[in-house]
Amino acid sequence: MASRGHLKASPQIEADRRLLAFQSYEDYLDSLGTTQDECYLQSIEVSRAIAELGYRSSGETLSRKQFEKRLAAVHLYLYPPYKPYELSSEGMVKGDPLHQDLALRERSNRVGILSTIIFLKYYTKAGFEISGYIDFGEKLASEDWKPFFRGKKKILPKITDLGYYHWRSGRVVSNDSLNYKVQQDPVKGLIFQNRFDRKIINPAPGVDPGANTTRKRIYTDLYDLVIIFDHVVRQRI
Repeated sequence: MASRGHLKASPQIEADRRLLAFQSYEDYLDSLGTTQDECYLQSIEVSRAIAELGYRSSGETLSRKQFEKRLAAVHLYLYPPYKPYELSSEGMVKGDPLHQDLALRERSNRVGILSTIIFLKYYTKAGFEISGYIDFGEKLASEDWKPFFRGKKKILPKITDLGYYHWRSGRVVSNDSLNYKVQQDPVKGLIFQNRFDRKIINPAPGVDPGANTTRKRIYTDLYDLVIIFDHVVRQRI
């Protein structure tokens, strides 16, 4: 199985999470002091000055500028600023049923309320089957869907998607995505685990797809088979 790795903070960000405990740079310096400093120096300012010079820590002592810069980086990672977005389907003229169904799901996928997996199957002109699973939310964040919603482009499975199968070459690839981890269950086969509420989505035909998940087949002229799995994300863990 090919994998693109898990999304996580850099080692520096993880290490600097400790800075969240301090309300100010002065609080940080005070944490480096000792009870002996208070007893013998009898001056908070002097104690802080000694700490800032690096005499109260066996490791790195941050300057005010370094402290503020690193703390700001942690806040930016944990609480990214809201960025308004434009719906790719906005202004879409009524088209194929698949366009309509995905347009209804775009906003909720962008804000993380809903997490949709799209299964597509089509045949090439030579008659070979290509199929795959696509993380709709991830694709919305990484690709321009306006040409699709305007009927100028088809969205096709790629070897970088959740799942990809090429009948002629026999190539089978699966990848973790922004919203899902791919697992191979010895009984159920290929399954997806949502990263945020850890619920399992089972795409196998004829079985329950899982908690808070529904399956819907879309009848469209664009592909030979389209099935949409809608997972309602209950909570983020």
